[in-house]
Amino acid sequence: RFCRPLVLASLPMMATGEGIAPALQDSWGDFWLFRFFVNAAGYASIVVPGFLLIQYFKRRNYLETGRGICFPVIKSCVFGSEVKSVHQDDGSLPPRAEPTESSTARQVFKLLFCAAGLQASYLTWGVLQERVMTRTYGATETDPGEKFKDSQFLVFMNRILAFTVAGLYCALTKQPRHGAPMYKYSFASLSNILSSWCQYEALKYISFPTQVLAKASKVIPVMMMGKLVSRKSYEYWEYLTAALISVGVSMFLLSSAPNRTVSTVTTFSGIVLLAGYIIFDSFTSNWQDALFTYKMSPVQMMFGVNVFSCLFTVGSLLEQGALLESLRFMARHSEFTAHAVLLSVCSACGQLFIFYTINQFGAAVFTIIMTLRQAFAILLSCLIYGHTVTVVGGLGIAVVFMALFLRVYARSRMKKRSKKLPPGETPVQKV
Repeated sequence: RFCRPLVLASLPMMATGEGIAPALQDSWGDFWLFRFFVNAAGYASIVVPGFLLIQYFKRRNYLETGRGICFPVIKSCVFGSEVKSVHQDDGSLPPRAEPTESSTARQVFKLLFCAAGLQASYLTWGVLQERVMTRTYGATETDPGEKFKDSQFLVFMNRILAFTVAGLYCALTKQPRHGAPMYKYSFASLSNILSSWCQYEALKYISFPTQVLAKASKVIPVMMMGKLVSRKSYEYWEYLTAALISVGVSMFLLSSAPNRTVSTVTTFSGIVLLAGYIIFDSFTSNWQDALFTYKMSPVQMMFGVNVFSCLFTVGSLLEQGALLESLRFMARHSEFTAHAVLLSVCSACGQLFIFYTINQFGAAVFTIIMTLRQAFAILLSCLIYGHTVTVVGGLGIAVVFMALFLRVYARSRMKKRSKKLPPGETPVQKV
């Protein structure tokens, strides 16, 4: 708790008046911006000493002069083997298993297994995510119950199980020789923690369907960034689908505006948190893509990122005293304990299904399955938690998913066409 007074002094006065909805903000400790800075200060207390140690070992040329029992650990964490694969694709994903002549029925069964596993994992995860963050526990006729407020603890629960599953998988199966310096995973880990935190926190301010549509539309900022920073060129259908997604999201948001009971500030907080999610998540995927230049498997990536995620989150929770508070909440409410554990199981299993599906059927099939999952998630949320969607809002949702399916179809056609191009010709870059 040592960093709370410092953060409190640095926050603007906007939160002292009518800026924060009383139903959502009981104290400074419940203000999302305050918690964000407190969490960031906790991560910095681990990152800064780690950075200084890494610089110290590099300046001392420890790789040449180091000795003793600590040398292998320091070498692995700071230097690695520094052997990169010749082609980036070598380390990203294992070569996709091509369908054999065994039987079409077996391939269909595998596809149904992958689709069912992904849908069950992530639909359950989405329903539980909304339940944990928006509903109370322990409510009775005389007691309204209490809400669980610490999103960081849920991130920690997810990461500790994912770390365990990935570690067991790496120990029991043959993996490529690891070459990346371990500290490089910390960048993707930090952005992954922050993106997950923003995702959980945003549900306090906006509805789950709004969150799903915002995540589906992140292709737009990705294209803008590629155009401005990387000077990429895009096909006409990419601009068309991006425009359709924008129109669909706008239809949904504008049609829902008159029915909202939350304040403008609350809505603005949700938008800021969603923007934070998209930014951090985009950085995570791009940094992981760069790390795959080292020869590693996706499960090794999952293990490395989650090692640092567990370290950062447990360190920050201990410094704030929030770990014991969350454990006490679990002791008071056994229903929350079941939800938190199941949430973590779904997250870990979902990651394994992602790797298996892409390995067996490729990224296009995986994208179609996950796009369907987003549509089903909105439907389930509306049915279970009573979100109302107007006719115009429903049309907006349909436009978004039509654009996403059109994007998948056009990309698969372009890939087939690029394979038939004569040597030397390259298709236009795409995202």
